[in-house]
Amino acid sequence: MRVLLDTHTLIWAQDEPTKLGPVALSILQSPANQLLVSLVTLWELSIKIAIGKLKLSPPYRPWIDKAIADLNLTILPITLDHAEQQIGLPFHHRDPFDRLLAAQALVESIPLASADAVFDAYGVTRLWN
Repeated sequence: MRVLLDTHTLIWAQDEPTKLGPVALSILQSPANQLLVSLVTLWELSIKIAIGKLKLSPPYRPWIDKAIADLNLTILPITLDHAEQQIGLPFHHRDPFDRLLAAQALVESIPLASADAVFDAYGVTRLWN
């Protein structure tokens, strides 16, 4: 199964796996699943680091490279279809990163591993507990 990881899911999977819900943890541990990380997530992390809202140790690029290797992640690019889908989403949430993740999950017809229940309002299949 293809599964898209929310930003916090990526961080916790790499640095604090005890924070993951049991369903999310089993999905991440199963070699049968293809784990996807959106380019929007990588962009969100870099912005939050730049403005001092997030600190990773090691620095951004080594951390990202290690997470991609450790979790066997595939990067999901942002496409025109994803951007277009986001336009039609209701404003249950104003976070542009989360709105694009919801749009990607809907366009790609894939579940999202996230603790954030706001995605439920968009009709995204959310996997966590």
